[in-house]
Amino acid sequence: MPIAYLTRRERFSAAHRLYKPEFSDEENFRLFGQCSHPNWHGHNYELFVTVKGEINQDLGYVVNLKLVSQVIRDRVISKLDHKNVNIDVDFMRGMLATTENLAIAIWKELEQPLLEVGAQLHRVKIKETENNFVEYYGE
Repeated sequence: MPIAYLTRRERFSAAHRLYKPEFSDEENFRLFGQCSHPNWHGHNYELFVTVKGEINQDLGYVVNLKLVSQVIRDRVISKLDHKNVNIDVDFMRGMLATTENLAIAIWKELEQPLLEVGAQLHRVKIKETENNFVEYYGE
């Protein structure tokens, strides 16, 4: 059976701060630069979720993308959009709010619920800025 890869793009805006609370503001600035500003900063993120699977010959697709989109919105976008990643996002508690950690946490949020709608998670890609993005393919 042929395998296809489908990608759904979603967008969200969120604030965060890169800092370690045990370090001084000066040390955080040395490590994280402007991203450690005590009053936060934000991004307009793009999230790309890629699933893979065999094409259902009767339906002509791997999975209903409406179901995939709903899982992403319910499990991730609703928790991140217009929120503070450091404070408001349950699946990021206790983690440094880097894009790398965010990609891993999003993977963990989506992997099982996507399986339940018939989609195998292949990749989480987060575009933080025009020039920076992270891709995560699971453990």
